[in-house]
Amino acid sequence: MRFTTSGFSRKKLAVATATLAATALLLTGCAGGSGTAPSTDGAAAGGGGDTSVTFIPKSLGNKYFEASDKGAAEAADELGMTFKEEGPTATGSADQVPFIQTAIQTGQKSIAIAANDPTAVCNDLEQARSQGVKVVAYDTDTDCRDVFVNQATVDGIAEGLVKLTADHLGEEGGTIAILSGGANAANLNAWVDAIQALIKKDHPNITVAKVAYGDDVDEKAYQEAQGLMQSIPDLKAIIAPDTVSVKEAAHYLADTPEYQGKVWVTGLGLPSEMAEYVESGIVEEFGLWNPEDLGYLASYAADALIAGTITGEEGDTFEAGKLGEYTVGEGGEIVLGPMFVFNKENVGDFSF
Repeated sequence: MRFTTSGFSRKKLAVATATLAATALLLTGCAGGSGTAPSTDGAAAGGGGDTSVTFIPKSLGNKYFEASDKGAAEAADELGMTFKEEGPTATGSADQVPFIQTAIQTGQKSIAIAANDPTAVCNDLEQARSQGVKVVAYDTDTDCRDVFVNQATVDGIAEGLVKLTADHLGEEGGTIAILSGGANAANLNAWVDAIQALIKKDHPNITVAKVAYGDDVDEKAYQEAQGLMQSIPDLKAIIAPDTVSVKEAAHYLADTPEYQGKVWVTGLGLPSEMAEYVESGIVEEFGLWNPEDLGYLASYAADALIAGTITGEEGDTFEAGKLGEYTVGEGGEIVLGPMFVFNKENVGDFSF
């Protein structure tokens, strides 16, 4: 499967670009001392009566979740939902639990969560569901939810990133490493597993020497990238399937001229953070989707659950504003769309 600009909806690109250009400052004040972002209040929504949603990202201050939750707030405003973004500033297994409890105690109608550890939050999410709170998982899945808004399929992400890497390495292949985020993040682990399985199946000339974890922290990811390049003499490429890791791998490569041209880096990144590395030639290309659209879709899914338009059953359909109609798939999964590849020709067109 080849992911290129031609495979991405031009209409959605135009909408996304216009929207993103107007929202370049993405909730920069989220990481306040209390660890809680301001809420946006609205009137009654399509769910009938008072509707509300609390978004709990993996951590505040992460630009990816600032972007996705910005889209979520936009959708909530369209729907008239009361919107809150609350969450931890760290990514520990149980750091999100207090915010789930706050949502329950304050009578929120729905919770949208990107779980750092899908098991650690399960008891509290089930408590919320037992009290009628609708639960949407977004970005990262957990068993304790009504629906999962997935940015792309696991296989799609693996195929896209492996294809980029294999095309670069060519027939010669070589030794690569994977630099991921949190070791307990279900989506990242699924992508890492799928990447390794696909390489083993289709690319015997490529060897994965190590999987390292940056824990979604800039300094840690930078150090792990340094460790990979220094400890694996024949390293030819790093695949970094999260926005912090790919940015910091590129950052270390930019700081270390002796590895430039020797180690190739790709992954899932934010254009605003990767543009300088792409334009300078440090990184050739990387992938992602529109994170604002991910949060936007999650808000519409939450509203549809509250309204009873969907229940999470396969085949349920609902309208998601500017994104159009979506259908709930197997296991309650709602897929945003395919991975999009950014390179020197298009990276400057996006501000998220």
